[in-house]
Amino acid sequence: MNILGPCAAESEEQLLRIAQRISRVSRAYLTIFRAGIWKPRTSPDTFQGVGDVGLTWLQRVKREYGLPVATEVATPEQVRKALEAGMDYLWLGARTSANPILVQTLTDAIKEHPQALKGILVKNPVNEDAALWIGNIRRLQTTGLPIFAVHRGCNHRPCWAMAYQLRQEMPEVPLLLDPSHMSGDAARVSGLCRIAAELQYDGLMVEVHDNPQEALSDAKQQITPAELEQIQQQISDSETIQHPAAQRSNDLLWLRHMMDEVDDALWETIAKRMEVSRRIGAYKKANGIEVVQPDRFEQILTRRLAWAQNKSLTAGTVRQIMEALHAESIRVQQ
Repeated sequence: MNILGPCAAESEEQLLRIAQRISRVSRAYLTIFRAGIWKPRTSPDTFQGVGDVGLTWLQRVKREYGLPVATEVATPEQVRKALEAGMDYLWLGARTSANPILVQTLTDAIKEHPQALKGILVKNPVNEDAALWIGNIRRLQTTGLPIFAVHRGCNHRPCWAMAYQLRQEMPEVPLLLDPSHMSGDAARVSGLCRIAAELQYDGLMVEVHDNPQEALSDAKQQITPAELEQIQQQISDSETIQHPAAQRSNDLLWLRHMMDEVDDALWETIAKRMEVSRRIGAYKKANGIEVVQPDRFEQILTRRLAWAQNKSLTAGTVRQIMEALHAESIRVQQ
């Protein structure tokens, strides 16, 4: 399954242009056209979506290009309007997914006319909480509709462990990757799509815009139809979605991606530590304080060695790491 289209519907002409290009993409598996019309943006001063009129635009995409259509909903009223407009799929965004009471409310609204839908997509919560994501899926399963889990990461981190847990506990639920939100960077979308193929995800949910630089929302992470075609070509021979739930990629691949994510966070933390060291060095210079403070380092080292005992880390390893960090901090301060 591929779910493709712009982050937000901006005009009828825009949707039709993009839909025309997307309709040419390989139909090796189901392609659904997506566009947000009600946008739950962080700031009220940013683009909030075109609103109800966007439903008529999506109807035209469905009618003229034969593509099933999907849009995001966050209130029972939006559910009602989307169902009346003949939307094929609804998706629940990360902010909505963070609130189980709201998810239950939307589930109840969908139950009033479940026959109008072909399926529901639910993104992981904004925080790394596999149990909450799984709970949301179970709530939505009571509608009797097919439920698809969309892995979009957390604050531009993959959170592979969360998706791995979901796959282990609910192997029957199709798992899709949202590389656009996971990366927040169009240049990284292609690489994440390859990882999705490697880990045998069941499809992709990608933001596609014909002029990303001028997009009214998520401009940095949307790819062009031409870039989409390149990505599709690169992974066209992959076996993504062709395996039953029992034939998933092996655990080692998942664990390696988890390790890579931890390492990325580790080095980002070290870089942040050195930035603080730089500021400390500037303060010391301005106030005539010696750079090297042996007593301060011993205090830090003692605290970390005590911490290591509770984490099953050897004292020698912790000492080596702390001494290396201390030496680099001194260099930065000087």
